[in-house]
Amino acid sequence: MDQLSRQFGTFTAVDRLSFQVGADQVFGLIGPNGAGKTTTIKMLTTLIAPSSGRARVAGYDVSGTPAEVRRRIGYVPQLISADAQVTGFENLWVVAGLHGIPRAERRPRIHEALELLGLRPVADVLVRNYSGGMIRRLEIASALLHRPEVLFLDEPTVGLDPVAREAVWEQIEQLRSRTAIVLTTHYMEEADRLCGRVGVLHRGHLVAAGSPAELKASLGRPAVTLQDVFLHYAGEEVELGGAYREAGRTRRVAARLE
Repeated sequence: MDQLSRQFGTFTAVDRLSFQVGADQVFGLIGPNGAGKTTTIKMLTTLIAPSSGRARVAGYDVSGTPAEVRRRIGYVPQLISADAQVTGFENLWVVAGLHGIPRAERRPRIHEALELLGLRPVADVLVRNYSGGMIRRLEIASALLHRPEVLFLDEPTVGLDPVAREAVWEQIEQLRSRTAIVLTTHYMEEADRLCGRVGVLHRGHLVAAGSPAELKASLGRPAVTLQDVFLHYAGEEVELGGAYREAGRTRRVAARLE
């Protein structure tokens, strides 16, 4: 990504953003509400076009060859994308069809994804009966069906209780060897645990980037946390935002704030 920017009228949401993500890396974007995290993800996933600058994902330009980018990425948005009225398996069957996975390959791919995300025991349960953590894991499974080269996770554990959050973290840790991951988060513990590199966004600018250890060391004092790093570079406190309905409400609020 090189000097990527996005304006909405006279407002600049992302301002000349540049960073790189390695093929086997988890890169996290942290920043206060309105910093430009979700706008950045939407540009990289071709949902909105950059106003200026360039970005390549899996070797393809997001503006010049968006269809090629979409074939090579998985995307899990903040808002719930799973259908509550059908089972987990049926959700994945529909997604597999949308990705053009041949019918003969769909069932083994779905079982592989369910196994990877720990959802085989509830594959035939209606999603409306899933917990918030199970819904999130199902959405990640959906994003992995076509075996993407890059996985984008926008606030992957927003609205989840600590137990569900831990379960999702464990699944993401297992995925690190399979695909590059770009995630946004408000949870500093999440960024510290999962990310090899972290970028701090503030008012559309990338104000700091490095490994969690490097960012902590940059403050030059002992016993520094990533929360301290956030406050130092962004100058603001992090604002933090079960059942399908509860998870959906929390994510809708988070999306409006971003």
